[in-house]
Amino acid sequence: MNIDLKISAEALAVQPCIDWAMSAESGGVDVFIGTVRNSTKGRKVVRLEFETYESMALNEMRKIADDILMKWPVNKILIHHRIGVLVPGDIPVIIVVAAAHRAAAFEACRYAIDTFKQTVPIWKKEVFEDGEHWVAAHP
Repeated sequence: MNIDLKISAEALAVQPCIDWAMSAESGGVDVFIGTVRNSTKGRKVVRLEFETYESMALNEMRKIADDILMKWPVNKILIHHRIGVLVPGDIPVIIVVAAAHRAAAFEACRYAIDTFKQTVPIWKKEVFEDGEHWVAAHP
């Protein structure tokens, strides 16, 4: 079983993540790419600032991957998250799940992003043209 977990201040690249997950054993590769929107609730987003407690975040990401392995027959799991300052169009998160069959890949990928949002300690500050605020790590 292959797991790739990463938190990085560097820009995330989608294609290398997909390439890593591809294999002859996998008939389905599901990809979630989270991008920074240009507006939230009608307010123009200037930038997002992500911070984390890295070792704790990686531990939580590992728990998500381990849970996926117990629930679905998947071959590879990749979860990468970017920290630092991001602007609209940037990619803060990439999740890739490869499995022999598409249903497992889809379900596991959705589970990964939904659980990530609930459990991984990454904090986001939204900076707008007219102010800023921190978004709860676990909405």
